[in-house]
Amino acid sequence: MDLTIKSAENIEYMISQITTKLRMVNADAIKSSQYNEDVYEDLHDIYEMVMKKNTFSPNEMQAIVEELGNLRK
Repeated sequence: MDLTIKSAENIEYMISQITTKLRMVNADAIKSSQYNEDVYEDLHDIYEMVMKKNTFSPNEMQAIVEELGNLRK
């Protein structure tokens, strides 16, 4: 999958991977349809950061979720 291409499919994939990696209890609260291609670069940056780490503190998880909330349309 080429994540350098801005597409709804890539947004859906990244959101899915982020929620899985963070083991979010209510992953349905963050839906890929809530994001558009205008915030793709920011979403991609969050995705890359999340994928690089193995564990997250509660504060880190909260900050990531808040940032995802800020990026919603």
